[in-house]
Amino acid sequence: MNGRRVARWIAALWIAMSIASPVSAALPDRVPDNLVWVTNDEDPEFASPEAKRGGTFRAFMQSFPLTLRRVGPDSNGGFAGYLRYNQLSMVAWHPVTRRPIPSLASHWAFDPDGKTVYYRIDEAARWSDGVPVTARDFEFTLAFMRSKFIVAPFYTDYYTTQIVDVKAYGDRIVGVEGAAPKPPDDLLYEYSPGVVPEHFHELDDDWVAVYNWKIEPNTGPYQISEVRKGKYIELKRDPNWWANDRKYYRHRFNPDKIRITVIRDINVAFEHFLRGDLDSFGLVLPQFWHDKAKGPQFDDGYIARYWFYNQLPQPASGMFINEDDPILKDRNVRIGLAYALNFERVIRTVLRGDYSRMQTFNEGFGDYDNTSIRAREFDLDKARQYLEAAGWKERGPDGILVKNGQRLSLRVTYGAPHHTDRLVVLREEAKKAGIELELSLQDGAAAFKQMQEKKHQIAWMTWASQGLSPEYWQFFHSVNAHVPQTNNLMNHDDPAMDKLIDQYRASTKTSERVELAHRLERMIYDSGCVIPSFEVPYTREAAWRWLKLPKSLGTETTDVLFDPLELSGGVYSSGGLFWIDVEEKQRVRAAMADGVKLSPIFVKDETYRRRDGE
Repeated sequence: MNGRRVARWIAALWIAMSIASPVSAALPDRVPDNLVWVTNDEDPEFASPEAKRGGTFRAFMQSFPLTLRRVGPDSNGGFAGYLRYNQLSMVAWHPVTRRPIPSLASHWAFDPDGKTVYYRIDEAARWSDGVPVTARDFEFTLAFMRSKFIVAPFYTDYYTTQIVDVKAYGDRIVGVEGAAPKPPDDLLYEYSPGVVPEHFHELDDDWVAVYNWKIEPNTGPYQISEVRKGKYIELKRDPNWWANDRKYYRHRFNPDKIRITVIRDINVAFEHFLRGDLDSFGLVLPQFWHDKAKGPQFDDGYIARYWFYNQLPQPASGMFINEDDPILKDRNVRIGLAYALNFERVIRTVLRGDYSRMQTFNEGFGDYDNTSIRAREFDLDKARQYLEAAGWKERGPDGILVKNGQRLSLRVTYGAPHHTDRLVVLREEAKKAGIELELSLQDGAAAFKQMQEKKHQIAWMTWASQGLSPEYWQFFHSVNAHVPQTNNLMNHDDPAMDKLIDQYRASTKTSERVELAHRLERMIYDSGCVIPSFEVPYTREAAWRWLKLPKSLGTETTDVLFDPLELSGGVYSSGGLFWIDVEEKQRVRAAMADGVKLSPIFVKDETYRRRDGE
């Protein structure tokens, strides 16, 4: 055998050993007879039967992805959502009732042990290349995610310590054993593995490089159809998608094509939108909503504006401080920095009072929220006290603190150009405390790569919304500290916190998990390794008149109205509700050419707005 074939043979042997690992004995050789198979076909449909198929939805991204892989190095960039949320999981979550609904699995059943769930794969489920999805694909997924070849520490750990075994029973039934008993909904959420096509992948030492730009078959409605590196990526809808007529998928994901063009400057992207080269544009940023979303295209009714409130967990946002840095390893410096940041001034000025201060790392999870914690407010006296305790007492001629000849200068890495104005305010206010913030704007993919490689001092970023309950392991457990390609950007390493995180992951009681979450949030606050920034409990968007929405616009868990898939990364399945009215597009284009004005469209829906005290 040549070297390549030897490598593949070794990889195959490794996979076989992984699948035949000792934990596999926990799952029985045959499906238990006492299982009660359930499904959910009772919840209401939430897509509009008025939806029409057709057209091309034109969107943009600010940087081209560094890979088309879903896992491994550089796979967490902005384009990742198009890849990951175009691969269905076993179950989805209804955006109104918040109950599990069928996805790849048509039915599911719970083992009496409380930690094992069985899934029956939908008989129609197919990969985008026409190959049936089988239980063997899920067995392969376990070995794939545990493989050293994919270089994905988070997935490798999760599919080892949390999903401890996956077993095929024929072609259609899969058993999944988790690490610990959990309530039924948590079982389905945490032990619902994704799926990887066995027939597509060959695992060996070259997997990362070989599959960097390969287009993987998927189970969702779209498949990548064209890639122009550095320019755009186009996805095409499969007209014969296997789930077209399934209750919770019909009338959704309606455009025939999605084209995502690289436009690195958000202001330039807005100009493209005004010209009609993009179909929708997010207006959450106050300067866009208040200053730019006006003019003839809006006044003459060609472009509509929407302000839609929702009720969702808030994405973790703010400064993530690298504790391995020689200056920032001192807790007093981190706390002093927190008191030196004037977030309220940013809200009053740059953000026009539209945003609110986020108080904790996790927020919006109901009982899990530790509402006794309040984020540190701008206080120069307290900043001085903590910085002096760290030995930063003398100021240089430029007003910046100096210690042993070194200036208190900290680099803030970020990848969103439109955040510069808010960071400038924080920088100027921090100077009053003797801290210099060096703003390091990079391409989005490059910024995140630096953060993942732990080469930053301070990371300014926002994580996508999380799951049914707060997540701590990937962000704060020491196993993810001091190593690249993990989400512990803080390099936080606390054995006491590790113990609580492990207890939280293993707990089967909601009350216990809530109590542990409160303690963990307090420990995050006390460490000063995260400085929360802002929360936004709504979406604001503009769209050309030919984009249509259901009468309700969205659901209480809709994060983005014109989301072609589930790109917002939320738990609940509310993406793909809009459609393109091709005939209306022709009418609007004709009206613009003839100078005919249409009625302006502005909709503000506060149905799901949280009021004080709720």
